[in-house]
Amino acid sequence: MDEPRWLNETEMRAWVGFLETSGLIQRHVEQQLREARGLTMVQYEILHWANDSGTQPLCMTELANRMITSRNGLTYQVSQLEKAGLLQRQTDPDDERRIQVVITGEGRRLLEEAAPGHVRTVREGLFDRLSNEQVAQLADIMETARDHLRGTVQLQAPRKRRGERA
Repeated sequence: MDEPRWLNETEMRAWVGFLETSGLIQRHVEQQLREARGLTMVQYEILHWANDSGTQPLCMTELANRMITSRNGLTYQVSQLEKAGLLQRQTDPDDERRIQVVITGEGRRLLEEAAPGHVRTVREGLFDRLSNEQVAQLADIMETARDHLRGTVQLQAPRKRRGERA
């Protein structure tokens, strides 16, 4: 068996720093969104992606892939947003098996109201502490890692065929 390539001191600092910073900024943003607009970070992200799709409805599978989550986990959150009148689900006219989400006017209004506080929190928690050069480096690093992982990590479990067992 091959010996693992252990992380060196710098790599360990980077990994632990990434994990801790990621958790802290997510918690910070979540608190701000809950206090200001009664939204979770996941709900804000769903509204963002639904709004970002423009006039083209967004398929639930594509939304799950963008958010790196399961379709099942997403369904509950979309249901909550639909009950609140912020999203609508509809059947894809080209494929009745596919469900699409569309942001409502009320959802767009809430997103527009929430965005300034959200951006301020992200800036204060992360970007205002970095130089422009560090932000550019961070963007390059995250894009490189994301592009690699998007090409190698399976985001959705394959759908089971009718009668197939787990």
